[in-house]
Amino acid sequence: MQSSFPSAHDAPALTAHHRGISVLTEDGEFLTLSIAEIRERLQTMPCPLVVHAPAFARKLGLHAPGQPCPWLDLLELFAFVYPARSVAPTPRGLALALGVEEERIGQAEADLLPLLTSLMLAELARLKSGPEAEFLAALTVRLGQAGWPWAGTVAETLGLHEKLGPRGQLPEDAMQPGDALRVWRVLPKWEDVAPRPPPASHPITSAEARARLTMLLGEGAESRAGQADFASVSTAAFEPRTMHGNPAVVLAEAGTGTGKTLGYIAPASVWAERNGGSVWISTYTRHLQRQIEQETHRLFPDDATRRRHVVLRKGRENYLCLLNMEEAVNSAASRPAGVTIALAMLARWARATADGDLTGGDLPGWFGDLFGHGNITGVADRRGECIHGACPHYQRCFVEHTIRRAREADLVIANHALVMAQAAYSENAMADDSEEGEEDSTPSRYVFDEGHHLADAADGAFSAELSGLEAAELRRWLLGAEGRRSRARGLKRRLDDLVVGLPKLETPLDAALMAAHALPAPGWSTRLAGTEGENEPPPHPAEDMPAQGEDGLFPMVQNAVEPVLENPTEMFLKLLRQQVLARSQERGRADHAYGALECDLHPLLPDLAQAGQALARALGRLAEPLRTLAERLHARLQDEAESLDSVTRGRIEAMVRALRRRAITRLDAWIAMLDALDHPPPADATPTHIHFIRLDRREKQRMGEQDVGLHRHWLDPTVPFAAVMAMPAQGMLITSATLRDQSDTPRKPPTEEGQTEDLYSEESERAWEAAEARTGANHFPAPAIRASLSSPFDYARQTRTFIVNDIDHGSIADLAAAYRTLFQASGGGGLGLFTAISRLRGVHSRIAPALEESGLPLYAQHVDAMDNATLVDIFRTEEHACLLGTDAMRDGVDVPGNALRLVVFERVPWPRPDILHRERRIHLSGGDTTGYDDRIARLRLRQAFGRLIRSQSDRGVFVLLDRRTPSRLLSAFPPGAEVRRMGLADTAREIESFLPRTPQN
Repeated sequence: MQSSFPSAHDAPALTAHHRGISVLTEDGEFLTLSIAEIRERLQTMPCPLVVHAPAFARKLGLHAPGQPCPWLDLLELFAFVYPARSVAPTPRGLALALGVEEERIGQAEADLLPLLTSLMLAELARLKSGPEAEFLAALTVRLGQAGWPWAGTVAETLGLHEKLGPRGQLPEDAMQPGDALRVWRVLPKWEDVAPRPPPASHPITSAEARARLTMLLGEGAESRAGQADFASVSTAAFEPRTMHGNPAVVLAEAGTGTGKTLGYIAPASVWAERNGGSVWISTYTRHLQRQIEQETHRLFPDDATRRRHVVLRKGRENYLCLLNMEEAVNSAASRPAGVTIALAMLARWARATADGDLTGGDLPGWFGDLFGHGNITGVADRRGECIHGACPHYQRCFVEHTIRRAREADLVIANHALVMAQAAYSENAMADDSEEGEEDSTPSRYVFDEGHHLADAADGAFSAELSGLEAAELRRWLLGAEGRRSRARGLKRRLDDLVVGLPKLETPLDAALMAAHALPAPGWSTRLAGTEGENEPPPHPAEDMPAQGEDGLFPMVQNAVEPVLENPTEMFLKLLRQQVLARSQERGRADHAYGALECDLHPLLPDLAQAGQALARALGRLAEPLRTLAERLHARLQDEAESLDSVTRGRIEAMVRALRRRAITRLDAWIAMLDALDHPPPADATPTHIHFIRLDRREKQRMGEQDVGLHRHWLDPTVPFAAVMAMPAQGMLITSATLRDQSDTPRKPPTEEGQTEDLYSEESERAWEAAEARTGANHFPAPAIRASLSSPFDYARQTRTFIVNDIDHGSIADLAAAYRTLFQASGGGGLGLFTAISRLRGVHSRIAPALEESGLPLYAQHVDAMDNATLVDIFRTEEHACLLGTDAMRDGVDVPGNALRLVVFERVPWPRPDILHRERRIHLSGGDTTGYDDRIARLRLRQAFGRLIRSQSDRGVFVLLDRRTPSRLLSAFPPGAEVRRMGLADTAREIESFLPRTPQN
């Protein structure tokens, strides 16, 4: 080990900056070389120290190095020494995380890297005498066997050379290298506790909420106008319910900077503490979930206490699956060495993580960039394959740990989609008179942050999609891998011994598995993309299909190669594809190839109705045995109550839930959608649902489409949202900075209490009614309590707003020149927002080199292989960096201070002109279709502007690069934010004179 790996001691070091590549040679010489010079030197240079090797390689114009990395990447050492700890993946970010003083960081030249290495190795040396010493030794040996370049240095630091035998083996009584990866053996088990009693219904007072808020803020905290008022009015959402199905609803708009997160945490924590119940705090994205979780540190500073009282909940697909991890470890020997390195680093993280969250949790967002994104997805449950109680690691499962902690927690931080799915399933379970256990005890109090996204979340949660990908995924869930090398487990394996020897269970299972062959077979997308006259491959081998049914469900067709069986789902999908290609318009937009083609469902192609009827019959033959199987499995809980052990009961309950959620509910929705083929809506009636066909494409490929499907959406998705929340919810707080459209609200200066207007004025009433319609509050029996708290910021003093009127919005070259000019004028700190990924990428490719030469590093969503949270961390850390993003960066990103001082939006964010929007603007606009579009655009502009000022000391500029911007949209900007139209050059000069200038690295 010692002789075969490079040593970090006296290794050369490399960092990149706008002047070239900073080099510290192995002889201690300090140089600045060009990219061409360093590429030549890399051929003979000893293994150098770098930070974020893939990003560094991209700067040099090289391919990402892969694993084992040929360089000594300090991020890999950081992941080994400090697992489950995030850091901005730059030299400066790493230095700040390691506690280096700002003065010593300087311009983050190459001479900083040896210092960072020594700090991490010093920490590693302290670990060698700690409780994890044996594990670290075994893991280091395994990493060395896989060729990890840090293995020699780490082994030396841990003193392993004194412990290893002549062949490099550890003592027999020590943990062995292979066992170090088998983390499922050592993780803690969860233990069930008695069910939590239902919460009491004691109300809380405004004074108590204000007192808790004062405690959370602490002494010397910045006073925010309206924050205490927000906490006070939020208490109304925790009042006892007076009538079944009629929750108390508070609709509270809190302007940017109000401090609404702590404003609702205060009353929520008081209510949970007093009543012994849980409050579910829901937001729109994973990134925002983590932001809210960070604020709870004020409530529970101690980590162990906070872990008991605060739980962050996500969907199962976000967590490390120990069974997938086991199978990956067992097969690693036959795979490239980089897989073993990735699994070893995942094992290191798994023993330290708080909750096993792979996406947006404490696994660094750059982990996949270093060790392979596929290695992360491979150990997550992304195919719905969880076998629950049948899993040998069930009691160590991260998801099950989190579910049980959530049952006892005071605050559960979730997302809108999960909350709606939980509520919908609870309602269905009650409708079915089901007695099966729930994953989470149903809460009664909810806080919906980012409430302006409730309709979007409901649209996704309550829509249905009968597509090739969805149907093929269900087939894989039912039948498994079908002979291919895959970890996909079929239903038969999931049920395993629960049905063996029980004919009343085996019979419906066998019937369901037989009927599942009506779903798309492997290779369906290739066959779907074939055109007439092409020699398509057969749908699937005959031996993979069931025998022909008496009803002719699988009729024989002739093929030039061999007879095959016609698949009803694939035939239906081909006809959908034919219709959408025949009727959609290519419109010639540059971004169109990145999106999709759509067409209305009616009128149908001549054969589509018949194909839909055949498919509906096939799906019915699949749904019925599955329903019978679920019912008979559930009956075992009562029939064999005296003989079933708790593990078996848990497995049965989990499988019944899975059958209903994963298969039966989906099949019922598909059959209902197919029924719409024969019942076109009357032309003069307002529809309840919207049906259309969508063809999704791979990027820049005209042929070889990825998927096609029939889609069904609610015309008003807040209707099902209100329906599923009315029963479980006793109180709901819906809040956002952008609940209302400012065009209909008076723009009076705020009072000392933060109240902005007469809530009963005619104009305000219209704005509130529109906000209630957007959030679904108008569908509850009792009217919502309304509150508005204005932003405490002085926008006239702190901001400047411009519309550039001499840029051709249709020219990517002109657009790129504008971004480059504005970013250079601000000296970095610029957030560029786009309405289309294609334009973002086009601008990025054109301006990145010029900005790098100016000392302004550029990062971009959909370009850099890092998640949004990591990109924001870099942006926040590197004060002169610039960041490009789409709507995920527009909403909810919090970057206070000088790191964000300029927001540039490339065009007015009009709603996408698709079929769904067309129908909603016709039926939900009240006849004012233009106003309907305007309101959507104004609310998006308000969200974008809200990223700019996050504290009283911030200064910032907002620029819209769309000279066509109508004046009626300018009310999107807050009072005091004067909007000026001028040319690009004048705008750049205004930015230079307004923004404070700081030295560049």
